[in-house]
Amino acid sequence: MDIHRESQLPQAGPKSLICESGRVLFGHFDGPVQSLGVEHFRYINAMDKPHGSLARRFHFKQFQFVSVCTSRFLLGVALADIRYAASGFCYLYDIEANKLVETSWLKPLALGCIMAPSPWDGYSRLGGKKGQISMEIKAGVWQLRIATEQIDAALTLVPPLNSLPMAMCNPTGYSGWTYTQKHNALGVEGSLIINQEPLALDEALAGYDFSAGFMRRETSWRWASINGRIQGALFGLNLAAGVNETGCNENVFWINGQRHLLGPVQFDFTRERSGHTSREWRISSLDGKVDLTFHPLNKRQERLNLWLLKSNFRQYIGYFDGAIEDASGRVHRLEKVLGLTEDHFALW
Repeated sequence: MDIHRESQLPQAGPKSLICESGRVLFGHFDGPVQSLGVEHFRYINAMDKPHGSLARRFHFKQFQFVSVCTSRFLLGVALADIRYAASGFCYLYDIEANKLVETSWLKPLALGCIMAPSPWDGYSRLGGKKGQISMEIKAGVWQLRIATEQIDAALTLVPPLNSLPMAMCNPTGYSGWTYTQKHNALGVEGSLIINQEPLALDEALAGYDFSAGFMRRETSWRWASINGRIQGALFGLNLAAGVNETGCNENVFWINGQRHLLGPVQFDFTRERSGHTSREWRISSLDGKVDLTFHPLNKRQERLNLWLLKSNFRQYIGYFDGAIEDASGRVHRLEKVLGLTEDHFALW
């Protein structure tokens, strides 16, 4: 890793999300949280009584996601620890062939799964006979390792100079909280070998998601993400509805590393039992600053019904068109920009 790059990362986030007094810091931050401080959290039930150790353990959820986009391929890599189980996936999408190949893992009681304790420093890993994925964070810089039948990768995600992540924490449910940190349109360094062929990373871009907290037992969200270029500029986008909306939201875009926070958005689309993916989505904001359409081409989906645990997950790959207006009134136009959307229900 380039230590000079590491030293240029913003460090204006709080040292600990939760103070020694037990108070949780809510709102947006101008840098990663160095420690979640979960050990200080006073977790109470709806009758204002302290939760026991089992509830503190099993109610805490955490997941991480990294996407990498090259001129030919898009990679999606995820790790999730929901205590009752750990899961992960790694898919490879061939843009030219419109073909998706996937490797996935499921570990009861999260056996063999390691998760980073903070978005500033830590190590996460999940694997088995089908291969292994890992994410290591050093002083806020993310490193991704993939070893599957199709992919051999050792990558470092490099933010533009002085670029700020989207980092925020909101209250969740009666006494819980959710911390989310995302950063898109990051440069990529290292090595990427796909189907035994090395790929150049000069034009590659990536984004990450670190989310953790005492989330609602039943929850759902819609999400959109881009790591791309528009009019020659680096462009990153993160939009969501659900989970992080008790006070402030996680909607944001980046132009050449400059962060622009956005207002609430709504997702208009049709859920189809057949799994057909050709109908477009519309993503818009009431203030008119976000007006996008999304045209799905392919998807990664999973439906699990395990009684106590349920998941209905669909992550779509496709193209965005439309416009986004920043706070200064400048309009940024998108035309056939590759990205992701997601429709997810979870009982965890």
